Amino acid sequence: MDSKVMDVLGDRVLELGPKAAEKPGESGPYRHFRLSQDSDGIAWLLFDRAGASANTLSADVIEELDLVLAALESQRPSGVVIRSAKTSGFIAGADVNEFRGAGDAGAVETAIGRAHVVIDRLEALRIPTVAVIHGFCLGGGLEVALACRSRIAIDGARFGFPEVMLGLHPGLGGTARFTRLVNPVQAMTLMLTGKTVDARRAKSLGLVDVVTQERHVRNAVKDAVFGRLKRAKPGVLNMILNASPARGFLGSRMRREAEKAAPHAHYPAPFALIDLWEKHGGGKAAMLAAEKTSFANLVVTPTAQNLIRVFFLREQMKKLAGGGNKIGHVHVIGAGAMGGDIAAWCANEGLRVTLADMKPEPIAGAIKRAADLFGKIIRKRTGVRDALDRLVPDMEGEGVRNADLIIEAVPEKLELKQKVYAGLEPKMKPGAILATNTSSIPLQDLRSGLERPERLVGLHFFNPVSRLQLVEVVSHDGSDQEILKQALAFVGAIDRLPLPVKSSPGFLVNRALTPYMLEAMVMLDEKIDKLTIDAAAKKFGMPMGPIELADQVGLDICLDVGDMLRSKFGDALPPTPAWLRDKVAKGELGRKTGKGFYVWKGGRADKGPAPEAQPTPEMTDRLILPMSNVCVAALREGIVDHADTVDGAMIFGTGYAPFRGGPLNYARSRGVEDVVSALRALAQKFGDRFTPDAGWDSFK
Repeated sequence: MDSKVMDVLGDRVLELGPKAAEKPGESGPYRHFRLSQDSDGIAWLLFDRAGASANTLSADVIEELDLVLAALESQRPSGVVIRSAKTSGFIAGADVNEFRGAGDAGAVETAIGRAHVVIDRLEALRIPTVAVIHGFCLGGGLEVALACRSRIAIDGARFGFPEVMLGLHPGLGGTARFTRLVNPVQAMTLMLTGKTVDARRAKSLGLVDVVTQERHVRNAVKDAVFGRLKRAKPGVLNMILNASPARGFLGSRMRREAEKAAPHAHYPAPFALIDLWEKHGGGKAAMLAAEKTSFANLVVTPTAQNLIRVFFLREQMKKLAGGGNKIGHVHVIGAGAMGGDIAAWCANEGLRVTLADMKPEPIAGAIKRAADLFGKIIRKRTGVRDALDRLVPDMEGEGVRNADLIIEAVPEKLELKQKVYAGLEPKMKPGAILATNTSSIPLQDLRSGLERPERLVGLHFFNPVSRLQLVEVVSHDGSDQEILKQALAFVGAIDRLPLPVKSSPGFLVNRALTPYMLEAMVMLDEKIDKLTIDAAAKKFGMPMGPIELADQVGLDICLDVGDMLRSKFGDALPPTPAWLRDKVAKGELGRKTGKGFYVWKGGRADKGPAPEAQPTPEMTDRLILPMSNVCVAALREGIVDHADTVDGAMIFGTGYAPFRGGPLNYARSRGVEDVVSALRALAQKFGDRFTPDAGWDSFK
């Protein structure tokens, strides 16, 4: 049991429960809960899910909670406090494992109905109930808290409903209780976006009654139990906004906003939530009943099942990092867009970082971008200051001598990178790792000339570094396995997802993305409007079209990567149009120069009016299917070991339509035979670049 939690229990602890109190040192009558009573007659219910680092709500946990509530009803203490005994937080939400593979909406609704009965029983207790919340309080955890009469937050706690990220909405009564307690517009916004709020914001919303420090919890609990705590209560505005006319008007507006962010055809959950509130928000009982049905219908959709799969892909990739990070000081060479942002992210994650470049201007620009980033993602000013203190400009490059990890992020030129290595390798301390952020050059080429090639690894980050979670950890046939292990641990330590890949031109992600972007340029040659091309990809579910993506990446980088991959794969790639070289020669490189295929203003592409021509299914297949084809090839060649990590890499590194579960999962759901047949038809019409890879024969 957490010692801090024990400290607030007071001087006398009495066991409660359906059987006699256990002797000291025994586990108590429950598997997941500890129930005790202090000298004030207050029962303390500590949730400590067995065998887990974080509390989640599963069917057996809910069933045991029902037994606990029965004991409390018979014992009638002066009040009940629900706390977590986990240091990580209150409750992380439902046990997502129980949703995986669900196919029968009726069975899901029955199971959810049983859980509703228990949460309703908690709400109906005739004694004061208090949730004391530290750390995270998410999803089902917040629904438990909402069923309590009072909520006390420890400073630093965070609250939210992330269910929308799984293609769902709250399902344990949260939709009804949240929209009644809190301004329904604000409540709906939080549920529709999945965003979290801190304890102070939760207090201002009326979600919690008080924010306090751990040392004051006992007094706050006594105030809540004995009626001295001023509880947050819904205002008149809540009643007005929950009335039928307001719900109709606000629901229509919410749908329009939701459609912009996540089309109904791809992501039904936000629209189901809006429907639920608009139709049933006037009555709590009706909304609770409708919530069960709506939730059950969502769980069995392909979108929810694929997003649940993505959730587990993330967890699976986190485990690839292992543990035991030994990197404390990172030295980054090259303060451009990638190098500067890698340096900033490492500093944000608590590492000491020295940042070197040939000129002071790029370093100054990188520090400014870092300050902007820290201001957005770090809540406290002192935290921003500390992160900037960890990011040290280093014009002389002296940080190399003490760094545990050196990351080279200079332009994508083999000779330049090798020249950099020749200068820094003699300065590196024993045991230091040399990493390259190359996006396409094989490590076998980069390592020539190194005295110790075994300590060279690839750490390929994706742009923007602060948003895209993937880092390709690239090995070559002479890699030191211990260094690779350390590199994986470093990626995990900076809160990124590592993908182990073997060195090959383009590795996995760029090799798969390049035909996506080059095929779009071939379409431009065919006089297809760029807006129509981008619309074809977005209609499929990609976060942006290939033309806009090429501008984001930089047309010079697209050209370099395309040339590198064509030298290896030849006719397997679309041809590079001559006019692309002309655009690069003129300095029209995309977003970074303000002009590429689009004109860029304020970091956004100026697209003008919507295209007149509508994208066709053939356009979509020309863009999307080559990605699946390349992923199968990389799997067959052993560049990546597992199909699941291929899908995870494409989702977390490129934003590949998450609701489709990744390019290989999409091929499975569409049908491998159908995909191969479509590729053959495209090859016959457009050329050999669409020829199905031999790996499809054994792919399942």
